[in-house]
Amino acid sequence: MERAEVTRRIVEAKRKLGLKWIDIASVIDRSEAWTATALLGQGTLTNEESAKVGDLLGLDPETVAALTVIPYRGTTVPMPPTDPLIYRFYEILLVYGPAIKDLIHEKFGDGIMSAIDYEMDIQRVEDPKGDRVVVTLNGKFLTYKKW
Repeated sequence: MERAEVTRRIVEAKRKLGLKWIDIASVIDRSEAWTATALLGQGTLTNEESAKVGDLLGLDPETVAALTVIPYRGTTVPMPPTDPLIYRFYEILLVYGPAIKDLIHEKFGDGIMSAIDYEMDIQRVEDPKGDRVVVTLNGKFLTYKKW
């Protein structure tokens, strides 16, 4: 089964049941960010997790099994992205990326931030001037190896 079809079925079931990502995440004891990432096609669930998600969402066995298959990551969004919200993150990296890179190197040295040993959190913070979106990207620093 194509991963795009699996994602479509998950999103449809989530909508029909009136669930939020946090509702699904609580069933498998994961963060809402990780759960959304995995169920939107960019992560892998264990057999136990996929069974729990399948029960909650009423998914068929083929869809449940597909959740345990390692995906081709980074293939779901065209580059440059066309969705306005996703494009803004792309724009942030285009504008602020060089400064982020330089600041990380200045503080840590020659290396990168892991997107594997990584956590992400999205919060809404009320503000009288308009609510704020707080995105926390928390990745392990990996130094480049010399040999």
